[in-house]
Amino acid sequence: MEVLRPTLIRIGGRIYRKNLIQEQAYHPEEEFYAGPGDCADEPCDAFVVEETEKGFQCRVEVPSPLYKYIIGKKGEAKKRLETETRTSISIPRPGAEGEIVITGEQRGGVVSARTRIDVLLESVRKKQPFTHFLSFALNQPVVQERFLQFKEQVLEKCSKDPGVSSSLFQNPAKLHLTLGTLVLLSEQEIRKACELLQRCKEDFVDQITGGSPLTVEVAGVEYMNDDPAMTDVLYAKVHMKDGSDRLQVIADKLVERFVDSGLMLKEWDRVKLHATVMNTLFRKDPNAEERSSSAPGKSSCKERESFNGQNILKLFENFSFGEVQLDSVRLSQRFSSDASGYYATSGQLTFS
Repeated sequence: MEVLRPTLIRIGGRIYRKNLIQEQAYHPEEEFYAGPGDCADEPCDAFVVEETEKGFQCRVEVPSPLYKYIIGKKGEAKKRLETETRTSISIPRPGAEGEIVITGEQRGGVVSARTRIDVLLESVRKKQPFTHFLSFALNQPVVQERFLQFKEQVLEKCSKDPGVSSSLFQNPAKLHLTLGTLVLLSEQEIRKACELLQRCKEDFVDQITGGSPLTVEVAGVEYMNDDPAMTDVLYAKVHMKDGSDRLQVIADKLVERFVDSGLMLKEWDRVKLHATVMNTLFRKDPNAEERSSSAPGKSSCKERESFNGQNILKLFENFSFGEVQLDSVRLSQRFSSDASGYYATSGQLTFS
């Protein structure tokens, strides 16, 4: 006799319960649906399935750039999903934002189709380049000035070290701390992220900051990878002037909220507070931005020319980039600039 065990599966910000056969491997890309009368997929925090005169209906908001993944080549993926779940799936015209509507005579079929769409979109989103990121701006005049002094001194003392050149350095107007990256593919998703920022302000940020800016010190440099002789990213370290962990707590709680909402993927247990000052990605594209915490083996390191950062680390171990008053968290847009030269802001959470 086959024994079933309940398993919880997280898809974005939603938890699903699925019965899996004991010892059977689980492949999310494979069949979720066991048959029109045997739908085992059930969301624990159930999405809305409406009962209609003809059966059941479920609506799901999907950004238009992702429609093609549900439709498939020549509509084959959509047809297969409809056939296997005995549902009808209505998708807006390409480029038109709207809701995908799933209808069917059986509630289980509608739930299964919706679950499979959620799994598919979760997988697709992981492969999309990020469009926005949560950031603290560090581009205040004193820090920019000190950064330019750092750049000048590094080139003066270390320019003969392998790989070191002026093309490695960050644009001083874009100095920042990255808290986490997001893939926002519609105005509706951007609005949702902005609204979540404001809820975070009310729920915990104001209490932690007391409504006042946080004074942080940017000092010292460190490298990302294991071998300083083969450095790809050199960053400045950041810590609270008063020695507290309030900045770290705010960063971690913000990321936790965004991960729980499904807007952000969880990558590490804690946010690594760092301000990139040198990056080998900048050699080819001064506007390049690397994912703040790329998974090992998934970055573009093979195309990058590393530099020897040993002397830089030794000579500038305690270099001070100055103090900064942090008064807001910004939803920053990748590959953009505002009037100040910083990234264009889609929304922000202010401490006052």
